[in-house]
Amino acid sequence: MQRLVRHRRRAIAAGLAVTAAALVATGTHTGAEPHRAEHARRHPVTAPVRRHTSVDVVTAPVRIADAATVRLLRPGDRVDVIAAEDPSTGGTARVLARGVRVTKVPEPPESGVESGALVVLSVPRATATRLVGASATARLAVTLC
Repeated sequence: MQRLVRHRRRAIAAGLAVTAAALVATGTHTGAEPHRAEHARRHPVTAPVRRHTSVDVVTAPVRIADAATVRLLRPGDRVDVIAAEDPSTGGTARVLARGVRVTKVPEPPESGVESGALVVLSVPRATATRLVGASATARLAVTLC
């Protein structure tokens, strides 16, 4: 008889623990605000990740100072773009874009006159503006993520 009672207590305790975990996971509580409990049942607990719409994301051709680094890149890679200003004028290095996607790595021109190499990145519109502005005054580099 004692064994049956002991197992019954364990079963009840386990049931209560599962119920409490389910209530915590859904955000439901027995407080004075029943509308919040209803809200939690209809919507996910975590907020959805905001994705950039097609209007927010643009393709930006960017000239990277080291052509050998660009040859390591492939479409689909994720990179950080870093602007390094001339150290003789007191310039510093700063990250302009983090984890942006490489969409294309164009073949270098046969003449080889231009320095660096071109890479096409898929970035938010505001980041594209920063990249273009920085490329006029600084040398750009990439690091693979």
